[in-house]
Amino acid sequence: MRICIVTDAWTPQVNGVVKTLEQTIACLRADGHEVLVVAPDRFRGVPCPSYPEIRLSLFPYRRLAALLDDFAPDALHVATEGPLGLAGRRYALRRGLNFTTAYHTKFPEYLQARTGIPARVFYPLMRRFHRPAKAVMVSTDSVVAELRAAGFVNLVKWGRGVDTALFDGSGRRRRDPEDATAPVFLYVGRIAVEKNLEDFLRLQLPGEKWMVGDGPALPALSARYPDARFLGAKTHEELAEVYRRADVFVFPSKTDTFGLVLLEALASGLTVAAYPVAGPLDVLADCEAAALRHDLLEACLTALELDPVHALAHARRHSWQATTRQFARNLFPNPSRAAGADKETCHASHRA
Repeated sequence: MRICIVTDAWTPQVNGVVKTLEQTIACLRADGHEVLVVAPDRFRGVPCPSYPEIRLSLFPYRRLAALLDDFAPDALHVATEGPLGLAGRRYALRRGLNFTTAYHTKFPEYLQARTGIPARVFYPLMRRFHRPAKAVMVSTDSVVAELRAAGFVNLVKWGRGVDTALFDGSGRRRRDPEDATAPVFLYVGRIAVEKNLEDFLRLQLPGEKWMVGDGPALPALSARYPDARFLGAKTHEELAEVYRRADVFVFPSKTDTFGLVLLEALASGLTVAAYPVAGPLDVLADCEAAALRHDLLEACLTALELDPVHALAHARRHSWQATTRQFARNLFPNPSRAAGADKETCHASHRA
């Protein structure tokens, strides 16, 4: 197939959306598909207010339309709800093309965290954006249920995977109770208000707190919590080494739709502490290496005692190859087309 993916989230951004798209595109190409990525690096842009590492494309429609006219995709996927996503949606509606979208981020909740305006105010905008899509790809059953209750339609599952060759904790053993070194409690992700990081940073833990990532809250939080080690953004290889040096992965977010870093931590042999909310409840269901508690301190201390062998077993159930083929099937919600896409021989027109 000729697949076009339109996304406002792309390198050099470092986040779960970018990681997911990078891995999916690599697997699609390995399966023989031709993929065009329409991302901010093709357009003039400005820094996003309060989040300057994200670039917002300026007036992208004409150039985007020219790119898509030239590429003539069999399938169009709009990955994000930003300026490029809006332009991709507009292009599809004007041309009478079927297209799919993805709900990677709980924007209403994120905007509530940043502005104080209730999330319910923003949900009509999200529904309007996604409503024309033939399929809205969602990572977990919990988020599917939440969105369905909020009036979203055409919801389908699209899971996530992990690179178990890079994130390899196969040699990790249970921490020795007699070990005199301080345990390391690790967070990886954006340093931003919506990640609920102060719930973790305030904890009185018997060890060190390591924070990996960049974001708008980094200056304030690093000044407010000098006892924590803020390590900044890391490459994939550097991150794998940080995982290997930690003991417990702490995920304080209550608004993530999935939490790709949860799989990376498990593959690296870390046990996990998190709240029992959508995202962790789905990713960590039946995982004996995870402690999900409403009391995050209790979760961290419990996770410190769990056996990492269960973390490795849980992570190995997920592969990028399997989730990418699920993505390809979702591009054609009609069953006959989905079957063709799954066999990698579908060249049908994507015109409505």
